[in-house]
Amino acid sequence: MTGSEEMEESDALGGVAVQLIDGEGVFEAEGAERFMAAAGVAGCGLSYAVVSIMGPQSSGKSTLLNQLFGTNFREMDAFRGRSQTTKGIWIARCVGVDPCTVVLDLEGTDGRERGEDDTAFEKQSALFALAISDIVLINMWCHDIGREQAANKPLLKTVFQIWNSVPKPEAHKDTPIGEFFNVEVTALSSFEEKEEQFREQVQQLRQRFSNSIAPGGLAGDRRGVVPASGFLFSSQQIWKVILENKDLDLPAHKVMVATVRCDEIANEKFGCITSDTEWIDLENAVQSGPVPGFGKKLGYIVDVHLQEYDKEAVYFDEAVRKGKRQHLESRIVNLVQPAFQKMLTHLRTKALEKFKTGLISSLESGKSFAASVRDNKECSLKEFEQGCADAVIKQANWDCTKILEKVRRDIEDHALSVRESKLSELTAQAKEKLRKALAEPVESLFDAADQTTWASIRIVYKRETESILPEFLKTLCGFEMEYAPAEEMVSKLRDYARSVVESKAKDEASKVMIHMKERFTTVFSHDKDSIPRVWTGKEDVRAIAKDARSAALKLLSVMVGIRWDDEPDSIESILTSTLLEGSVVAKIASAASADPLASTTWEEIPPKQTMITPAQCKSLWKQFKAETEFTITQAVSTQQAHRHGNSRLPPPWAIVAMAVLGFNEIMTLLRNPIYLFLLFVGYLIVKALAVQLDVNREFQNGVVPGIISVSTKLLPTIQNLVNKVAAEQQAEHQHPQAAEPPPPQMQPPPLLLSPRSPMSELRRLHMPSSPRKVGSPSPSSSSSSAVSSPRHVAEDQKPRPPVVAGHEGENESNSADSIV
Repeated sequence: MTGSEEMEESDALGGVAVQLIDGEGVFEAEGAERFMAAAGVAGCGLSYAVVSIMGPQSSGKSTLLNQLFGTNFREMDAFRGRSQTTKGIWIARCVGVDPCTVVLDLEGTDGRERGEDDTAFEKQSALFALAISDIVLINMWCHDIGREQAANKPLLKTVFQIWNSVPKPEAHKDTPIGEFFNVEVTALSSFEEKEEQFREQVQQLRQRFSNSIAPGGLAGDRRGVVPASGFLFSSQQIWKVILENKDLDLPAHKVMVATVRCDEIANEKFGCITSDTEWIDLENAVQSGPVPGFGKKLGYIVDVHLQEYDKEAVYFDEAVRKGKRQHLESRIVNLVQPAFQKMLTHLRTKALEKFKTGLISSLESGKSFAASVRDNKECSLKEFEQGCADAVIKQANWDCTKILEKVRRDIEDHALSVRESKLSELTAQAKEKLRKALAEPVESLFDAADQTTWASIRIVYKRETESILPEFLKTLCGFEMEYAPAEEMVSKLRDYARSVVESKAKDEASKVMIHMKERFTTVFSHDKDSIPRVWTGKEDVRAIAKDARSAALKLLSVMVGIRWDDEPDSIESILTSTLLEGSVVAKIASAASADPLASTTWEEIPPKQTMITPAQCKSLWKQFKAETEFTITQAVSTQQAHRHGNSRLPPPWAIVAMAVLGFNEIMTLLRNPIYLFLLFVGYLIVKALAVQLDVNREFQNGVVPGIISVSTKLLPTIQNLVNKVAAEQQAEHQHPQAAEPPPPQMQPPPLLLSPRSPMSELRRLHMPSSPRKVGSPSPSSSSSSAVSSPRHVAEDQKPRPPVVAGHEGENESNSADSIV
């Protein structure tokens, strides 16, 4: 629909008159609102004019208005005579008049229907018309001029005496009414007698109502006009004041109307923004993440609704309008602020994540920690500030300082957390390097403990710490730490290195007995060239044992305490004089003074660095001597056995006695060689049995046990030898004509016998093999039948005792006798 069509429709609807105030003085607000909406008056702003007409009853007021403005007010019926046609006040919109003109048709005065009481409503309606109208028409007959009542003199007095009763400023106390109001008189012909002239004059008069509010028009100099949207409310309030017979304060009334109407407009616009789809979509979008261009979009939405308010409230009182606008703006800002805060939350999270990602990337690229934190912090905060600037709207005075400080704290807290983590990681790596560099060397030094052990440990400690700690301190430079904290961390690492050494020392000290026995065994069982000793009987076991115990005691003196200084001490001499140099010296020392080991501390070593107290050394030495006594005894026994093995020949006197007493038997053997042969054969058999049974070994444990053991093994051994000889003889008879020797075969291993083997084992080993097929060569035919010597038995079937020197030579010398 075009603008002209809308105007035509409004004119058509506006021409219809509706009652504004009924005959009882009741304001018809509901009907008037429908009229304002249908006639399109409410949207005219200040571009409208209000015309009212008053005059005696049946003076032709309604007819004049209908002819002048094209309205349809009810006219008097001439056939019914003079009577009240218009009751109360009616309203209609002029047709075809620009600007929008609203006409009020007032009830006529001097009507007999109201009787003597008509002057009250007359004055009220007249005052009401004067208060709300821009142009007031007073219709009266010309032939009534000069009459007291017919000319409506009381009405004119009401109209024009209002000016005298209005309070005026000092500068305008004597100013005539003509200075503020234009009073004109226009004569019109009689509608009944000269209708054509009447219509022509009316058309001329109608022209004066066109552009009536323009400068120079009938209402061109009006001031304080109530906007059209507030006209109905203003009229209702003015009528209420008039009915209550109160002073009509129009300026205050104007402010009151502006306040009410601006409130209504503001509430309407606030409701519009709450239901605005663009705002709802933006609010929903920001809940799930940051919205690009948030501030621009939100500012546009707020600005649209504020502009709509300004458009509708522009004609009301400026102070009221601005105050209500500020209030509306504040309400809208409070409405959208949670979305803005949500946006800031997303920006805060985004800035922190950007810092985290950037920091990791910078550190991975090899950049120092402090520089990485500084650069990424600056970049993240700059991006956050830019995001805040984009999210702020011009209608709100939002301060992002606090949220910026929160983001700064978040970044600093995360940087501090990463810094602590990195420092802990670097510290752990440095500790691991120190542990690996110190633990194994210290352990090996304690394994070979001597007088230089702690000096070597101090050298290793100094070398490794001076190698690792400067590198660690150089790494700390990338964190831009202050000198004191960095030095404290290095000092803690140095203490940790000491603790590694001390922990390893205490661990080795807890195993000091094992180390002492190992040291004793090494020195006692090996010579100076680290060759195992063979106890032949010539060694000085006592001296060797003393040297071995002295070496173990030196190891103990190294283990008693932690020595970080290079000050010499007398602990070794105290232990040697007290524990090693014999009971006589100890008794003399104890008699002369107190026992130096009867204490829990050493004079040269602080208690915190003491690992083995003097009293514990004494107890350990006692246990050590008891546990190494068996080794010494075993060596002595081995020497004695060796001596017995090398002294088998009888003494010379026994040889002489045997020669004298056995002369006859010797001569008998010489005269009969057969006896000598049989004796030789018997000797070989006995010798073979002795070797097979390992008689020397069996009798080492005593005579009675040796006899019992030999007797149990004698018969199985004889059977074994007989069976072996028989098997060889049978093999020789089966192959007497062999043209050539059989192909070489792998020689079977010799039978290994142990003098301690049970009877079933001996039978299994010495039973002849299962019968072979005739013509197949016997494996035994190509090898000699042999019985392993005790030396082989000892080496292959059972562990050799530590002392075997006395038998080894004998076994080797008798190996030829073991072949039957």
